Amino acid sequence: MKSEVIVVGAGGHAKVCIELLQAQGDTVAYCVGNTDSPDTCLGIAVLKSDDHLLALRKEGYQRVFIAIGSNPVRNKLAKKVIEAGFQLVNAISPAAVVSPSASLGRGIAIMAGAVINAEASIADLCIINTGATVDHDCVIGQAVHIAPQCALAGNVRVGNLSFIGVGSKITPEIHIGESVMVGAGSVVISNIGPAITVVGVPAKVLNKF
Repeated sequence: MKSEVIVVGAGGHAKVCIELLQAQGDTVAYCVGNTDSPDTCLGIAVLKSDDHLLALRKEGYQRVFIAIGSNPVRNKLAKKVIEAGFQLVNAISPAAVVSPSASLGRGIAIMAGAVINAEASIADLCIINTGATVDHDCVIGQAVHIAPQCALAGNVRVGNLSFIGVGSKITPEIHIGESVMVGAGSVVISNIGPAITVVGVPAKVLNKF
């Protein structure tokens, strides 16, 4: 079996993830993009269809990283590659600080400057982006994206597929439901139900027109 990693994605997020993988000592063999992807991504050849995944698996590749920013798309593609027999790998910057008591799933990206503190739990396919902090005992659900410079205080829970926008702050013991969108720069001081968008300081449900 081949030890190189296949990166699914060929955009800006993929560039960051490729460098994370390389920094932790992995070699990226190919990127898998779509028909309008560039020919290369950071000098790595891009195969322009998901159909290439089965052929790569037959060639002996088994390690995959899903480098897609969209939470639902990342989640969907992960199911596809797992069904094809691939294993998800993590991409963790050596410039991140991850507590030894934290629990990490599979397919996670943890960017430079991120901090994950004691007994935090990070589920599969999460993105903990540049400079974000996840404090003690937080529980971050599957395929969540914590954007750059966010700060989650202790005992925060974030439901599957939610997005916490850049620079947002969440106060202790807040529960955020599944598929929630927290707008950039928001301050969340009360619990949020599923499938809504909140913005502002303090964060409130976005008006619908």
